[in-house]
Amino acid sequence: MVDAGSRTEGRSLAPALPEPPVAELATRLQDRHLRLCSAESCTGGVIAARLTDLPGSSAWFECGWVTYSNASKTQMLGVAPELLERWGAVSAPVAEAMARGALAGADADLAVAVTGIAGPGGGSPEKPVGLVWFAWARRGRGCRTAERVFPGNREQVRAAAAAWCLHQLLKHELATD
Repeated sequence: MVDAGSRTEGRSLAPALPEPPVAELATRLQDRHLRLCSAESCTGGVIAARLTDLPGSSAWFECGWVTYSNASKTQMLGVAPELLERWGAVSAPVAEAMARGALAGADADLAVAVTGIAGPGGGSPEKPVGLVWFAWARRGRGCRTAERVFPGNREQVRAAAAAWCLHQLLKHELATD
């Protein structure tokens, strides 16, 4: 189980989440003939690693980017420098731009993007350690963003963010009909 938090009046709530539902994601993606890609910053490739832990993932997982620096977000995903300057890397506009950039650069139908502050440093009152912004984009259907604050150390924040991202992908983008 991993802890996931939600931002509520500056406090973190930490319900337990089961491990990422990779096998179920794989089944739903394959049943719908969809391919997935990822753009990660604070998770540093944890999402791509979880997805490719499943044998045969090349049937539904196209590729992933780890864009830790602002320069790499711009160079690899096409995130506008103006977005980074105005909103900062940890923001809804940048998460959305990362997801859209991943879709533009991949032969995929869905993209997930994650950008945040895993800690232990780098936080501020406005953007505390544990704050993570997510985006899920589907070709031809737009993009959805969400934020969460995850408690714990760097490893716990990264694991919880990756798990929450994949749970939300399953719940919202790949919901059963």
